Amino acid sequence: MKRGLQENEPEDGGGPSGEGERTLKRLCDPMSQGDLEGISWENLPQEILLHIFQYLPLLDRAFASQVCRRWNLTFHMPELWRCFEFELNQPASSYLKATHPDLIKQIIKKHSNHLQYVSFKVDSSRESAEAACDILSQLVNCSLKTLGLISTARPSFMEMPRSHFISALTVVFINSKSLSSLRIDDTPVDDPSLKVLVANNSDTLKLLKMSSCPHVSPAGILCVADQCHGLRELALNYHLLSDELLIALSSEKHVHLEHLRIDVVSENPGQQFHTIKRSSWDAMVLHSPKFNLVMYFFLYEEEFSPFFQDEIPVTHLYFGRSVSKDVLGRVGLTCPRLVELVVCANGLRPLDEELIRIAQRCTQLSAIGLGECEVSCSAFVEFVKMCGNRLKQLSIMEEVLVPDSRYELDDIHWEVSKHLGRVWFPDMMPTW
Repeated sequence: MKRGLQENEPEDGGGPSGEGERTLKRLCDPMSQGDLEGISWENLPQEILLHIFQYLPLLDRAFASQVCRRWNLTFHMPELWRCFEFELNQPASSYLKATHPDLIKQIIKKHSNHLQYVSFKVDSSRESAEAACDILSQLVNCSLKTLGLISTARPSFMEMPRSHFISALTVVFINSKSLSSLRIDDTPVDDPSLKVLVANNSDTLKLLKMSSCPHVSPAGILCVADQCHGLRELALNYHLLSDELLIALSSEKHVHLEHLRIDVVSENPGQQFHTIKRSSWDAMVLHSPKFNLVMYFFLYEEEFSPFFQDEIPVTHLYFGRSVSKDVLGRVGLTCPRLVELVVCANGLRPLDEELIRIAQRCTQLSAIGLGECEVSCSAFVEFVKMCGNRLKQLSIMEEVLVPDSRYELDDIHWEVSKHLGRVWFPDMMPTW
């Protein structure tokens, strides 16, 4: 029996040894009962009892703790409290379950020094965000390894006073000397708080996700890159990306970057975007040749002019708004490392030439998704034929395909399946 790890849970989350797990399997196997005389639920080894508790949902675990004193002691063992997700919701505005206030008090009182892998999932209300910060402010005796602040709807952390948020976050940064993973998207984190983070966790920080953090400047994120040489994954908005940042991530002192996610978002029509030098991208590829560059574009058509004018090492490319034929044509010319492409909308002009060019130039492409676009059936078949079975994911809406003199919609299934080497059908609805 295997249990899937939670997002913030360590792979070595206090599980039993191999011998303890074998004993547990034998206990549950009717054929092995003769080998386990003297072992019953009342006197299970502590190691096995702990392993069983790890599989139980929190509420069931709490009920089980009332069975006897020994089970209650197991309920409070530190190994069960290393990883925890606080769910904070207002009953009047959310249908999601919430962590009971009494349990939160008990955790702070008895288990705060055991917490290592913590996340907060809050709804859209300001009250829930403030409750999360109140809890963070009380975690003065714990040294977290991972922290995630997740807004399930609109960014509620942005609705609360910035000083309250920064004060709570600083408590964690100062007390956690080994923070390795930090997810703080859509929060009012700022440059001074990032300096506190770096001052206390520069040797351990490996993952930082901070998209949509408007109070952070390019200088603030550059400070992180300059001092956190173990950083392997970074997510941020395009306005924080700079040539200086890429050069810092490419320095000899820095480990090889694995993932760089960039959200390119337009706050209002006509917004101006800066350009990144090709030499900076080349330095990044030279230093970390296998890194993934993931870019999400949410731009208006006239705002694309600074992009895809020169070669860029993007590997995963997502267009969340309508994108023109011209831009997609430039993608085929400037993105040789492209692995995945998703186009949610294009318009009513067929993308035949653009798709063929992408198949020719982007030789590592293995996944593509097309939504509100148009491609002739002949061009689509030719695209699939050129890519062959390296296309591991092919998500094309049926409405995208336009019948022509060579193929009708009924023919596409068989023809595409033949070139892919597996059965394929168009999608009835988007899968991305």
